[in-house]
Parts: sequence; C-alpha cells; structure tokens
Amino acid sequence: MPPPRPTGARRTITAAVRTALALTLIFATTVAIVLVRSPVASALTVPVPLGTAADFAVLAGTTVTNTGLSVVNGDLGVSPGATVSGFPPGVVNGDIHPDDAPAIQAQIDLTTAYNNAAGRTTTGTVAEDLGGTTLPTGVYESVSGAFELSGALTLDAEGDPNAVFIFKAASTLTTGTSSTVTLANGAQSCNVFWQVGSSATLGIDSVLRGDILASASISSAGGAEVDGRALASSGQVSLDTTTITASTCAVPGELSITAPAPVDLGSASPDGILSDNLGPVTVTDERLLSEPSWIATVVATDFTNTDIPLATISNEYISYWSGIADTTGAGTFTSGQPTEDDAEIIDEERIAYTLTDGVGNNTATWDPTVTIEVPLSAVAGSYTGTITFSVA
Repeated sequence: MPPPRPTGARRTITAAVRTALALTLIFATTVAIVLVRSPVASALTVPVPLGTAADFAVLAGTTVTNTGLSVVNGDLGVSPGATVSGFPPGVVNGDIHPDDAPAIQAQIDLTTAYNNAAGRTTTGTVAEDLGGTTLPTGVYESVSGAFELSGALTLDAEGDPNAVFIFKAASTLTTGTSSTVTLANGAQSCNVFWQVGSSATLGIDSVLRGDILASASISSAGGAEVDGRALASSGQVSLDTTTITASTCAVPGELSITAPAPVDLGSASPDGILSDNLGPVTVTDERLLSEPSWIATVVATDFTNTDIPLATISNEYISYWSGIADTTGAGTFTSGQPTEDDAEIIDEERIAYTLTDGVGNNTATWDPTVTIEVPLSAVAGSYTGTITFSVA
C-alpha cells in the first residue's frame, strides 16, 4: 500500500488528452495548488539565537574605531560606551547607534547569545590551528582553548542548508594573513558562530565567515573581510580597511510540480491502442529542509467527447508508467513505475515518484508514458481527458 504522505505543500498538475473512428485523444495539463502545513526544517545543531544583536554588523562595548576605507554593511552600535570614530572615511551602510535603546538591547541579547553558545555540548575537539581542515556540522573546541587559522578551513554542510557550526574558544581567536573560511555543499555564513572567551584578531586580507561573539574585543588588520558580524561584549571593535557584511540565511522556497503542455496522442480505431510520452514532469523542492521528503502522484479522468452521440472512454482503460527521473540533490528517489512492465491503471491516485532520506534542495524530472486501450464499443469522435499530477 502507498506510504504515508509527508507533511508539506501539495501541488497538483493536470494534463488533458484527446483521441478520433478513428478516435482522436488529446491530453491536456493544468496545475492546481493545495497548501498544507509546511514541514519545519530540522538540523541536529540549532543556530545560536542572536535576538536584536542580529540587526548589527558591528557591536562594541566601549568604542568602535576605524582606520582607512572600511565598509560596514549593516547597523553599527556601541554600549555602554558611546564613542564611534573613523566614519568617515569608513562607510556604514546602515544606522549608527551610540549607546541608544537599540544598542543597549542588542548588548543584552548578545550576552544571552554568548552564554547560549558557550553552553553548547561539544561534539568534537580539534587542533588549535584550523587551517587545512574540513569540518562537518558540529560544536567544536580546541585542545588549548584557543583557535588559530593559518590557511583554509572548509565547513562542509554535506547538502544540508541548515547545518550549524559553532566554535567555542575559551581564550582567543586569531586568523593569519590571507587565511580563509570556505563554505561547501550548502553551508551558510548565518549558521556559523565563533564564541570567543577573550579577544579576536583578524589578520591582513583574511576572510572569516560567521558571527564573532567576543567577550572582550575584536580587531582587524588591513583588507580583512567578515561575512557575518563582529560583536564584542565589553571591549572595543577596531577596524582597518575592513569589510563586514551582516549575513542572512537564504529564504526557503516551495515544493512545486510542473507538467507538460497539452499532448495529442493521435488516432485509433475501436479495440486499438494509443501510447506516447507526455513530456517532462518536474518536482522542484526549494524548501531548504534538512531532511526533505515528498510523494508525487498521478490520476486520470475518463475521456469524453463533445460530438453526437456523446460518449466516454473509462479511465479504467488508461495505464501509466513514470520511467526513471533525472535528479539533483541528495536522497533516495524512487519511481512508482520504473519500467513498462510496472505500468498501472490510473483510475485512482497512484504514486508516480517519491523522495525519502533527502538532504537540502532537490529536483526530479521524468517523461512518463500513457497508454490507452480503446474499447471495442467506442464510437468515433474527438475525446478529451485530464491527468492530474500532485506532490506533497
């Protein structure tokens, strides 16, 4: 019996066919959408909740200073201090908050976020120098209590756009000259967090991805780049020709299905057979789920004509098989009817294709075949029917 439907958005697509004594069968497709409660993204490690601190690209406790042509893409704030210097020549593409209500609340939320990150259960202990390593999602600390980055660190989401990476440094974070953090296989900067027990120092031309949550201060050398946030609780943030861009997570899309345009299956005599491919049917899943799954189904109506006398070819004479799909993304894609020998009568809803054990976004496209066995009792005319594809 069919597996239970996953919770999700149900998309329906219809297709119509017509046939002429000769009978002419035309197949046409349309699309309808029924929305059901969307599944919730599930990651083994959840992001650190930043609260209103997420509104800031730079936040300091005492002062924010700048030398050179730094660019801050997002709000800049300081509290309980109120000094901001070096803008211009630096540029803030956002608002500046010197010890005002938003900055005060952001510091409160930063403390909560810092404690949340520090309290996470460690899933892996790694070397102090992260350069030259590749890490999957997890919560990491080093043997020494400090983190250095001398080369390239790759964070591999393994296809999961909700993968979270948390680095807990009891003391310092130091990035070397031209060091980089690279995101792979769907990893996002918005899900990377650096909890620093004292201060963070970013080297010349280094590229760091993620949010720095420092207990004390953050300083950057010329040409450094942060794809995330520089948030310091008690100390200053000092910039030198640095670009900081507050990261945001990609917005989840939808689960959808598309079907081919109307298809003319041709003509046949009573007791004849018509069979042809319908054209591509595509399921597109852009929900950004950690563990997506879906079921696509197919069903046909009777075929009727508009001639005199009126006549019907029952959907009990219509069979269908999906074949094998071209797919993208990870997971187990399964055809409901992989071969012609597996064809099913579609007088009721049948499974066309499924995805189970998925990871992240995915697509599946197949070119199904429909066969109509014209009954001996059929009368001449032009017949039209509808085949509906749905996904949920």
